[in-house]
Amino acid sequence: MQPPRPMDIGIIEDDHIMGKSLAQRFELEGHKIVWWKTGSDALNANDFLEKDIIVCDIRLPDITGETVMRQAGRNGLAPPFLFITGYGDIDQAVRLMQLGACDYMTKPFEFDDCMNRIIRNARGSEKEKSTTPTLGQSMEMQVLEKNLIKFGQTDLPVLITGESGVGKESAARFLHGQSSTSGHPFMAVNCAAIPAELLEKEIFGEEISSVDGDVKPHRGYAERAGFGTMYLREVGRVPLPVQAKLMELIDTNSFTRMGGTTAIGFSGRIVVSDSSDLKRAVSEGQIWDDLLFRLSVLSVDISPLRNRPEDVMWLLPQMVAAACRRQGQLPKTLSTRAEEFALAHEWTGNAFEMRNRVERAVGLSRDEELEFADLFPESEFEDNYPQEFPSLAEVREMAEKRQIIRALARSDGQIGTAAKLLGVSRTTLWDKMTRLDMSSKERSQS
Repeated sequence: MQPPRPMDIGIIEDDHIMGKSLAQRFELEGHKIVWWKTGSDALNANDFLEKDIIVCDIRLPDITGETVMRQAGRNGLAPPFLFITGYGDIDQAVRLMQLGACDYMTKPFEFDDCMNRIIRNARGSEKEKSTTPTLGQSMEMQVLEKNLIKFGQTDLPVLITGESGVGKESAARFLHGQSSTSGHPFMAVNCAAIPAELLEKEIFGEEISSVDGDVKPHRGYAERAGFGTMYLREVGRVPLPVQAKLMELIDTNSFTRMGGTTAIGFSGRIVVSDSSDLKRAVSEGQIWDDLLFRLSVLSVDISPLRNRPEDVMWLLPQMVAAACRRQGQLPKTLSTRAEEFALAHEWTGNAFEMRNRVERAVGLSRDEELEFADLFPESEFEDNYPQEFPSLAEVREMAEKRQIIRALARSDGQIGTAAKLLGVSRTTLWDKMTRLDMSSKERSQS
């Protein structure tokens, strides 16, 4: 793997031999190197945040590498962090990945492996250049995608939570696609749809004896996943005896079929999701706390659609287009009023509700443009809708103002930094704040 361009690499390493060795090897590869021996030296450097990637030891003489990354990330502009340590353990790996580290290596390591990881994760990499949203265009979903990309570099279990219909399976499939084993099967198991007495057989398989004494195996999802991903939906519905076998699979990377005695190796990854309160399920004895601990090594929570208006207007046209294709109809558009209703709607059923409303609207409407009454027949008469219903322009202004406030908060009120986060110039940001009539208090934070 060859880098597309020379990179600007920062090294934070107090060990003279390791630091010098890395610096020399990176320079031989044609990269620009700055080597800091303490975390404070790095944080105080003028060009620290401009690096393409930071290679950082965890144990430093003044502060930890974790602290360096936390402080660097306060303004939202921290470069990717690749951690190296001679004291590596799984807890450190989990914590650092959850905090935003791009990768993690334990000493000793092969330099070529280290270089490949740097190329894959540095600013300007192909992975970073892929800016087309897959799961949503809201800030929440962009952060989710970034976290799943990082998780994809590990084989640790992942727990995805959120209300029904928020896109948990889509997130699981996205995670699978980021893995080095993405070419292997993605086996989705709906634990709520399979009778409890059959779930063990479906997950782990069964040794079936015929009348003549021959044994014919039934291969379960764990076996068929191979090097891929076994995704368990509504994991809280798994019976307790089967939960015990799941714990054994995670601990030993092996399992036995029902009625069998031979251990079968598990080389895949476990991803689970649930729409219920799993902590409550633990307290009520519905799920083993030890299992939940093992499954939530890495975890993400997906916000409901009603909290993501940006994703409503991103997802709705896609669903309309898909429904038109499925039903063999010419493409349809959405009226301005339909968009306004969609933005103000609660979407208690999230994407499931949206898909059902869209399918009905496309199927029944004979017009090229879908009106609000097509999507919301319960509000067929506009006069019945609350008078305070906001216009599309008002909703967009509210969303824009909300995003500006988020950027100012993330940048500690620094206008220049907030403008970079929003992808606009400093002048444009000031103009938008003026147009949106943001309060003096909001301005004073900048």
